[in-house]
Amino acid sequence: MNTFIIILLVLAMGATVFALIKGIVAFLKATEADLNGTGPSISAQKQNKAMMMRVTFQGVAVLLVALLMLLSRGN
Repeated sequence: MNTFIIILLVLAMGATVFALIKGIVAFLKATEADLNGTGPSISAQKQNKAMMMRVTFQGVAVLLVALLMLLSRGN
């Protein structure tokens, strides 16, 4: 059981890094027109989506660590 949770944890951490890199790339592709326009640009929407993905994956990773700690505490 612990091995399965560790595998899920590694996957969640990998997904977090992927989402972080995706957000950084979207941020670097922002142009001055994107920054000075009215309303959210397509680049800004991509950045927001990547940030939400990263936060979600980080939350999953934290929950898995907590679960792993609870399970190992009982042994």
